[in-house]
Formats: sequence, structure tokens, C-alpha cells
Amino acid sequence: MSQTEIAPMAAGSPDRLTGLKTFWHYFSVNRGAVIGLFVFILLVLAALFAPLLAPYAPDIQDKAAFLRPPAWQEGGSTQYLLGTDPVGRDILSRLLYGARFSLLIGAVVVTLALTGGITLGLLAGYFRGWVDVAIMRVMDLILAFPSLLLALVLVTILGPGLFNAMLAIALVLQPHFARLVRAAVMAEKSREYVVAAKVAGAGHLRLMLATILPNCLAPLIVQGTLSFSNAILEAAALGFLGLGAQPPTPEWGTMLASAREFILRAWWVVTFPGLAILITVLAINLIGDGLRDALDPKLRRS
Repeated sequence: MSQTEIAPMAAGSPDRLTGLKTFWHYFSVNRGAVIGLFVFILLVLAALFAPLLAPYAPDIQDKAAFLRPPAWQEGGSTQYLLGTDPVGRDILSRLLYGARFSLLIGAVVVTLALTGGITLGLLAGYFRGWVDVAIMRVMDLILAFPSLLLALVLVTILGPGLFNAMLAIALVLQPHFARLVRAAVMAEKSREYVVAAKVAGAGHLRLMLATILPNCLAPLIVQGTLSFSNAILEAAALGFLGLGAQPPTPEWGTMLASAREFILRAWWVVTFPGLAILITVLAINLIGDGLRDALDPKLRRS
């Protein structure tokens, strides 16, 4: 490779490194965001290595250990550190495997909602006219219903199950992305660089995807992070109501549903799944706050 070919590559690398350093500087100023990122990384690692970390398989039952309390409570055992559920399954193992389902739900829902929302928002904001009116009235109709209620109706129509629950939640969250993209496209469409690309002969598809969309990513990243936590919460709610993941799937909402009648007798069977949901959602929301601070130029100046 010649020196003239190496030079542009070398020139571009410091800019990218400087951009990453700047981003991390503003992100790390928010200590809550750093703590949230650390907790989220631990959750991801726990989910990835659940077969190695979990002392038992999530569906193995011990008939001699029904509702055994945690190890530090009277009657507990180090064999089951967080106790067992009503059918003798290890709660710690089910929580570790449940992290896989919760993180998968968040990732799939955000991907589906983001894809649909970007597509509809780009079309509405770029073409305007009747296309904009038709798309945004449908989005307004979806937003007119409470999100959980609409998800319940959709899952009832589609049938209970984890995939149907993810599909319903993605549809409910999609209008938020569509409205965000539409507003960003309308703001960017009249800027000089878009006009220059249009004069240079760029087609509609290239203008939307290669010219305008990259400049709308910052708010989408923040919204995607916050929607990730909303997806986990709503999936847990659907699982609690029996319309999401079905037993014996070790999903945190399903674990709460199967243990609710034992709240007074065995506090641990509902406390630990509830804490898992709380910690995960809180960590992701803290990351979202940090991303907003790092990606918003107005907050940077302040």
C-alpha cells in the first residue's frame, strides 16, 4: 500500500478516537450512568455465562426442598443460596437464566420497533403530504391507548406466548420512534448539505438513508435505550398476567406470577425476581440518561 493510501486512513483515526474520548468524557461525568453501565455489563455477562454460573438447571425440581428459605435465614441451606420456589427449583439458577430472556426481549423489541419506526418516520418526514397524514394518524391512534392495555389486547388476539408478546410490545413502542424520526427528518431536510446532495443527483432513497438518517441517530439511541427498559417491564407485566412467556420458562415476570400466592409464606419467591427487574430497568434508565447528556449538544454546553 502506498503512502498516499495510508495517509487518509491515518488522518481519520485520530478524529474517531477524539470523538470517542469526548463522548466518554461527557458520559462519565454522570456517575449514575457509569454505575448503570457497570451493572448492565454484569447482567449481560451473567446471562451469557448462566450455564457456568448457575448451580442447577432452571427446571430441575427437588421434592425435598419446597419453598426452602435463603441460606442466611433459619431453615435455609448453602445448597440453595436464594432459596427455592413452590416446586423446589433453585431461584438463583432461574434468575440467571431469566436474565437471558429479559435481555433478549429488550433487544428483539427495540430492533423491531426501531426498524418499523425509522421506516415510517423517514417516509412521513421526507414525503410529507398524504403520506405523512396517513402514517401519523395511525401512530396517533396507537398512542391514544395505554401501552400495556393495547399490548394486552394484541397478545389476546395473537395468543399467549413470548414471541407474540414481543411483537405486541414492539408495535406499541413503534410510534415513539416514528414521531422522533419524522421530527428529525423535517428539521434536517432543508439544510444545505441535503440540498447539495439533491443537486448532485442523489435519489430519494440515498437522501433518506445515507444523507439524512445518520444525522438523526443521537436521539434514536437515547430513545432505544429507554425503550429497552420499557420492553422488559411490559414483558414482565404480560408474563405476570399469564400472556407472555409460559411456565416453566424462567422469565422474571412468569416467576412472579407463579409465586404470588406465596407472598405471605415465602417472601423470597417474589422479592428476588422483583429486585432483578428493578435493578435491570434502573441500570438501563441510568445509561439512557448518560447517553442523553453525552449526545445532546445543548446539555454539553451546560
